[in-house]
Amino acid sequence: MFYWIMKHLIAGPLMKTIFRPWVTGLENIPGTGPVILASNHLSVIDSVILPLMIERRVYFLAKSDYFSGKGVKGWLVKNFMLATGQLPIDRSGGKASEASLNTALGVLDRGQVLGIYPEGTRSPDGRMYRGRTGVARMILESGAVVCPVVMVDTEKAMPIGRSVPKIRRIGTLIGKPLDFSRFAGMSADRFVLRSVTDEIMSELHRLSNQEYVDIYASSVRAKKVSAAG
Repeated sequence: MFYWIMKHLIAGPLMKTIFRPWVTGLENIPGTGPVILASNHLSVIDSVILPLMIERRVYFLAKSDYFSGKGVKGWLVKNFMLATGQLPIDRSGGKASEASLNTALGVLDRGQVLGIYPEGTRSPDGRMYRGRTGVARMILESGAVVCPVVMVDTEKAMPIGRSVPKIRRIGTLIGKPLDFSRFAGMSADRFVLRSVTDEIMSELHRLSNQEYVDIYASSVRAKKVSAAG
């Protein structure tokens, strides 16, 4: 109920007034069954805008820090994240990564829609970066339908470091489902995982026309932080 209220009465109308979002390709998302929306990631608002454009409820994996804040602000952030379909995960690696995968597979096992960013983090400069193979493993272990999604101009409306959005139009482009059934039962093969991931990134690149850089976005962000320090 809280999710419905946020989507249709509070966050939804507010976001649609500010950004006047458009969407194409909604017909590519199945009305039932498990679906993975594999999206580029340009802005923090991607995880809010994308669910607003889709009738089915969309779940995202979000870092656990968002759910552990103190005081009134922490309470507000936590409840907003939960209300908009965000699921807390630990990104520290190792066993935490396995737990995150299991959380995602749980969503898909229930026949729901999972949103995921193959790049692993927001683009630091609007370009598209190399995908991480976790998305491929989710696809092959769940058998879910995979739809490529491109967020358009969200980084211009809410750039990294900005706390107040700019009033401008943004969009969502949903591509046709990708078929990876030929790799069924091969989720333990790292070469297959890389092939599946690269195919997804290739389609996202084609749909978005972003410049592609064959390194991880997290490496670029780390270098920027190191240089600033």
